[in-house]
Amino acid sequence: MVATTTLEKIELEFLLRGSSKVLENRLFTASGLSEWFADDVKINDNTYTFYWEGSEQSAHLISSKPGKYIRFQWIDEENTCTDCYFEMSIETNQMTKEITLKIIDFSEEDEMEESILVWEHAVADLKRTLGS
Repeated sequence: MVATTTLEKIELEFLLRGSSKVLENRLFTASGLSEWFADDVKINDNTYTFYWEGSEQSAHLISSKPGKYIRFQWIDEENTCTDCYFEMSIETNQMTKEITLKIIDFSEEDEMEESILVWEHAVADLKRTLGS
């Protein structure tokens, strides 16, 4: 029997400068994701394979709405959380035109701090590619 681990939901928000169209390209294309999220990204149908320093991990594209959000679920034999996913969404304040990148992810409680640091580092790389 496989032991199930309870995963905690992580919700992060990052204020970004720049064009929402440029940000959309960074979130919704393999070349854009490889500029900040992974070293390389390959897409085959709805399966995205992310490569980092000699390792790789694949995720199914669960749903997306261009310009709004993209949601994935990791493909992992040990992943027993069928309701878990990671999502990146773009929100633009219509009055101020400020752009917010929202991240939703799931992590084991004892790995939450590390998961948050990984996202913060990735978004720092994203900000550099956006020039913000």
